[in-house]
Amino acid sequence: MKPPTRKEGISFQVWLLGFVSFFNDIASEMLYPILPIFITQVLGAPVAVVGVIEGFAEGFASLFKAFFGRLSDRIGRRKPFVVWGYASSAFSKVIIALSASWPGIFLGRMVDRLGKGLRTGARDAMLLSASTPENRGMVFGLHRSMDSAGAVLGPLVALLLLQLTPNMRSILWIAAIPALFSLLLFPFVKEVRQKPQPATPIFSFSLQEFSGEFRLLLLALGVFSLGNSTDAFLILRAKGLGMTLTFVVLAYVLYNVLYMALSAPAGWVSDRIGSKRVMIAGIFLYALVYIGFAFDTQASYIWLLFAVYGAYIALTDGVSKALASHFISPDQSASAYGLVQMVMGLGALAASLIGGELWSLFSPRATFFFAAGCAILSLFFFAFLPAQGRKVASPSVR
Repeated sequence: MKPPTRKEGISFQVWLLGFVSFFNDIASEMLYPILPIFITQVLGAPVAVVGVIEGFAEGFASLFKAFFGRLSDRIGRRKPFVVWGYASSAFSKVIIALSASWPGIFLGRMVDRLGKGLRTGARDAMLLSASTPENRGMVFGLHRSMDSAGAVLGPLVALLLLQLTPNMRSILWIAAIPALFSLLLFPFVKEVRQKPQPATPIFSFSLQEFSGEFRLLLLALGVFSLGNSTDAFLILRAKGLGMTLTFVVLAYVLYNVLYMALSAPAGWVSDRIGSKRVMIAGIFLYALVYIGFAFDTQASYIWLLFAVYGAYIALTDGVSKALASHFISPDQSASAYGLVQMVMGLGALAASLIGGELWSLFSPRATFFFAAGCAILSLFFFAFLPAQGRKVASPSVR
């Protein structure tokens, strides 16, 4: 198959990977809005444990994203990493459903994030190979849109199940079904085999092989991620302001609706005005949302904050990958995307630990003020980032 052109639009492989993410995210997001409440109210763990679980899970995944991305480049394969990554995430749902205490949840989240570490760099490299310089923003945006569509449907299914049964553990078991179903699509997914890079040291993460622009991007994303703590804190904040569990889940759904609706348009806009501008706008919105959560004392404002939060993630998630593509070459794409995710994940680990401690020692406001401050500081580094790097050749898709 020849590479997609502006006229041909999005390739079939992009749609397939999008549907895999869609079904997997239905499963993940059936759990995500109820897990913080399950951990704190059913299992009786303190809020700080939520930060530990989510922070370490994200940090664990981040290390593996860099390692497996580099291994993918070294052997010139993408698909095996993606398949086993999604399979690990499906198995993690079973572990979580079996858990009788928070350490079991911790193990399940670690296995889930291991799966994310396995697949992320290789999957993003597959998406890059299925795009052209003219539609990269749209490709990554569409994939994030389909992923977030699952994040819309998942909480709604969980909410329906909560109305049918008060037993949260039943939802944990049912969540494994769509995750397992997503694996059935992989026989139809094709990959572009890259030239192996046997000289690439797997355990070496020297930045010297990457461009200066890419290193500056890593710095900017790292500073931002240092305050980008787990979304579980947003859920707990909403619950603490008096929202019922049903309304908390619906507010989270609203966030994902905006994420889904705006991701593809944000990618389209970034292809035309530049991904850097869209990225900066998104981070600015993030800072506003977290300042809003810090000052908010009424549950009614939570709806607006979650909606704007959905706009933030739509403007940054896929767009950041399109922005990174300007500064990397195809044969190092899995390593580069894995490294980006490692930096952001380690930042999220620190952010979740810091956020949990600030919440417990001071107040929820301290957690949100810290996050907003890191976001504003990161804008300083983004300002020095070139709007576009060197041109990168787009490999063909067979």
